[in-house]
Formats: sequence, C-alpha cells, structure tokens
Amino acid sequence: MKLHLLAIGQKMPDWVSRGYQEYSKRMTREVMLNLIELKAEKRSSATSVEHIKAAERDRILAHLPPRSSLWVLDEHGEQVTTLALAEGLRIAMTEGQDICCVIGGADGLHEDIKSRASKLIALSRLTLPHALVRVLLAEQLYRALSILNHHPYHRE
Repeated sequence: MKLHLLAIGQKMPDWVSRGYQEYSKRMTREVMLNLIELKAEKRSSATSVEHIKAAERDRILAHLPPRSSLWVLDEHGEQVTTLALAEGLRIAMTEGQDICCVIGGADGLHEDIKSRASKLIALSRLTLPHALVRVLLAEQLYRALSILNHHPYHRE
C-alpha cells in the first residue's frame, strides 16, 4: 500500500522536514509514505482567494495518484479518532487501495477537491499551520499503522 501525502507548500522549515522524516522512516515495508510538495500560488493584492484556490486545485488534480482513495484534510471535516483512522487504513489495505491525503494551502482547498474526497477529515477544531499538519498527519498515520500491527507505540 502507498500513502501519498500531497501538500501545498514547498521549502518548509527544517523542523517540519525533520519531523515528517522521523515518522516517514518508521513506516513498515508494506506501507510507503510518499510526500508530494506542490508550489503555493503567489499572493498579491490583485489576486483573489478564488483565483488562488483554483490555481492550487489545478496543481493538485494534476498530481493526484491514479486509483487512490482521496482523503482531504479540512477544518470543517469529520473529527476522527486514531482508532477510526486505523480502521480506514485497514479497509483500504484489505481492498488493495492506495490513499492520497491532501493538505491545502493557506486559503484552504477549492470545493472541487473537497467534493471528490471519499473522506473529509479534520485533525482538530483548532486552526493549525499547514506545516504542522504535515508532521501531525505523518505521526497519526504511523500511529494508526502501529495499531494495526499490534506495535506498542499506541497506548489506550
């Protein structure tokens, strides 16, 4: 199984790269975590939020891995537990399906991306910086896999 993490934003601070890499390297051989970083649209006073979202939508659509289940992170999505996330991964693995998790840019995601999602997930009701979401999502995916593999990383 492949887990793709498709994120708007490049040139992250060093702590983000180190945090993401820490959890990425912990993944099992059966599950590969693949980060796809996409350029954020330039902001200016003459550029509308809709224009920014549309440009980022086009970049996302061009890089969506084929035949992957689309899980979109959105602050208005369903708040799931780690156990529910593990169950979603278990189902996808059983069905032989890859997963692509999408993290939008500073202005959020275009409705076209959200409407394609098989899961719309909120990691928190708090507003989180997108860089932190990368690390948090990588950790939660690792934690969910550790649950499925009966690894002692997760404790109830």
